[in-house]
Amino acid sequence: MHVKELMSHPVVTCHARDHLDVPARLMWEYDCGIIPVVDDEGRLTGVITDRDITMAAYTQGQALAGIPVTSAMAKQVLAIHGDELVEDVERLMRDGQVRRVPVIDEAGRPIGLVSMNDLAQLTARAKKSGVDRELVQTLAAVCRPRPRAMTLQPATSEALVKSA
Repeated sequence: MHVKELMSHPVVTCHARDHLDVPARLMWEYDCGIIPVVDDEGRLTGVITDRDITMAAYTQGQALAGIPVTSAMAKQVLAIHGDELVEDVERLMRDGQVRRVPVIDEAGRPIGLVSMNDLAQLTARAKKSGVDRELVQTLAAVCRPRPRAMTLQPATSEALVKSA
């Protein structure tokens, strides 16, 4: 099976010049947790997730309308072409430990998304086979904790009072 047969489409995008209120609104309206970010030619330049938006709002202490998408989006994005096989996107997700992968055309424009949900639904429709085992391995690899780059200490109420 090819990725284009599995992907969710059409894909909703935001522009790299937008502020975080735009992808947040799109996520609310389209009930999704990721928005591909595009440039003036419509090419994929990054992705922004609901977690990215939350962390940016928390760490930058500003309203979403004041935070540029480019300050919070992932700029190094794993993407796949629609003509590739489902096994290729599974491998990409497993190796990259990502839950969703944009599907792009030959020009690098997003045309869809493949998510863990898409893979789970495919497996649910399939007869018992090696596909089940592959999905379990993919889920385990994607969900494995990543190495921590740094440890954040939670703010205490005492520290918050002193800084106020």
